[in-house]
Amino acid sequence: MNIQLITFDLDDTLWDTAPVIVSAEAVLREWLSEHAPNLGAVPVEHLWAIRERVLTSEPGLKHRISALRRRVLFHALEEAGYGHGEATDLADKSFEVFLHARHQIEVFPEVEPTLEILANHYALGVVTNGNADVRRLGLADYFKFALCAEDIGIAKPDARLFHEALQRGGVSAAAAVHIGDHPGDDIAGAQQAGMRAVWFNPTGKAWEAERRPDAEIRNLTDLPAVLARWNATSN
Repeated sequence: MNIQLITFDLDDTLWDTAPVIVSAEAVLREWLSEHAPNLGAVPVEHLWAIRERVLTSEPGLKHRISALRRRVLFHALEEAGYGHGEATDLADKSFEVFLHARHQIEVFPEVEPTLEILANHYALGVVTNGNADVRRLGLADYFKFALCAEDIGIAKPDARLFHEALQRGGVSAAAAVHIGDHPGDDIAGAQQAGMRAVWFNPTGKAWEAERRPDAEIRNLTDLPAVLARWNATSN
C-alpha cells in the first residue's frame, strides 16, 4: 500500500535539542535569581530529588513534562519560603520564561525545504514526547496535526500514541511511516503499531536492537527518495 501519512518526531530529528535546553535552563536560572532570590542557586541535584518525589506521589505527571516542570519549580520555591500563592505565580512565570527560551530553536537547514516537498504528496503529522510546539516555530502549516504525549497522557513507545496519530491522519498503519532518531521510542514504537519506521541517524551510530528499522537516513533530504521507492514497489 502506498504511503499516505508521514509522522515526525521533533527533538533531535528536526533540530539539535541539547544546546537549546542547556540555554533555556540557563535563562530560567537567571530569571529565578532575579525574581526569586530566596531560592538562591539551587543545585540541580536538589531539583531532581524534588522531581522524583513529585513523580512518586503523582505518577501521572511522568508523560506531562510541562506540568511536571511547573510542579518541581513550585515545590522548590515553596521550600525556599515563598507562600503557596506566590510560589504558584513564580512557578508559572518562570516556566513560561523557560518555555520561550526552549523554543529558540534552529531547525536543521534541510527541514523546511524537505517538508515543503513532502507536504505536496503526503499528509504530515507530529508525534512527540517533548513540549516543543510547531506553532511557536512557524512550522504548523506543514502538518495536519501535532500529537504531544502530554496532551493525552501516553508517551512513545506506547503504540496507542501512534494509533491516535493514525486515527487523526485517517489512514491505516500500512499507509503510514514514522521518522525519528530514537530506536525505542520512535522505531520500536511505530513498528509495534504496525507502521513502517525510518531511523534518522545523522552521526552513523550502530544499530543495536534486534528488529531493524524499515529504512535509515543520515539526512532528511534522503527521505523523499525512500518513500518514492516504497511507493513504486507497492504499485
